Amino acid sequence: MERMQYIRRATHRDLERLAEIRVFNYRLNFYPIFRDDEYYFDTMRVSREAEVLKDHLLKTYVYDDGAVKGYVLVYEQEIVHLFVEPVLQGQGIGEALLWFAVEVMGCTWLWALEKNERAIRFYRRHGFVPTGEKEKEEGTDEYLIRMEKKR
Repeated sequence: MERMQYIRRATHRDLERLAEIRVFNYRLNFYPIFRDDEYYFDTMRVSREAEVLKDHLLKTYVYDDGAVKGYVLVYEQEIVHLFVEPVLQGQGIGEALLWFAVEVMGCTWLWALEKNERAIRFYRRHGFVPTGEKEKEEGTDEYLIRMEKKR
């Protein structure tokens, strides 16, 4: 994939940018589902998320073509997070990060919030299918569904 040239391991210099991408995506994609003002607009702050992400740098890869535009966090064969700057979605950045996670890092599965239909459509377009396995999102009444890459 030609866009792979823009993917590299995250560094400490990237932390604030990664946290910014994470916060914006959480607010855009999850706030409409959970409607928790305190969490999404008070607890979830860029500085706090940067601290959380610091512990995961060795497993985080960024899409950087001069500016960090998205990232993927992987653990073993699981895609834990894949986020692209919201205003840049639909430009192939998420596809490049997903390709990297699957083809280079060997990821085969992920959890997606059942009500996050946009994410589920994205993963389906790229060969992931629901396994039928579900689990509750911690502290909520919502469910995550497990999706695996078809081979």
